[in-house]
Amino acid sequence: MNGSAETAHLLVVDDDARLRDLLQRFLTEQGFRVTAVADAAAARRSIAAMMFDLLVLDVMMPGESGLALAESLRRDGDEVPILMLTARGAPEDRIAGFEHGVDDYLAKPFDPRELALRIRTILRRAAPASAPQPLSAAPVQLGLRWFDIERAELRGPEGVVRLTGGEASLLQALARRVGEVLSREEIGAALGTPEAGERAIDVQVTRLRRKIETDPREPRFIQTIRHRGYVLRPGP
Repeated sequence: MNGSAETAHLLVVDDDARLRDLLQRFLTEQGFRVTAVADAAAARRSIAAMMFDLLVLDVMMPGESGLALAESLRRDGDEVPILMLTARGAPEDRIAGFEHGVDDYLAKPFDPRELALRIRTILRRAAPASAPQPLSAAPVQLGLRWFDIERAELRGPEGVVRLTGGEASLLQALARRVGEVLSREEIGAALGTPEAGERAIDVQVTRLRRKIETDPREPRFIQTIRHRGYVLRPGP
């Protein structure tokens, strides 16, 4: 991971040549290094040959889909941040992306400026600290891990715990209101995706629990309050 979003190396994967060229030019003008390819096969070759800080994947492509590529990368342990582009913006499509570990989901058509903003947000959350720094004045303890609310950073004995953008925003929203029950609607608003729907929120909670709970099936920290929502209860 590079030290700043502006020097990050992006891989754009889209079979639409016009859109691919437009994104490459625009993101280059925004200060990113950009490699652009037409399909998943070319993306795999690029990933094998170079290091990337973030992938921008089209969902629907000939051959292997962007979603299948993302699933394969996560299954192989590759945690490179992924932003999906799709012409299908229904809640179930976003849920499918989150279930496979993507960081964000942007529906076509979109404003390139919004894409650049989302990329920078993901990169900020994914970037490890260059040196150990003190946590905020009010860190939240989650067993052996501590969550720095202001930096949206989770640390434990193993170092920084990798969170997707959605997971970091979710934990940040819950940590800002420790002990309070947040409805799914409130969580969606905090994540900036009020249209995501209850199922998408539940998927994000499930993924986050896998990273902070000893037994995600019997959660200690993120508890479900039936018919109301979720509450964060920190502790040793």
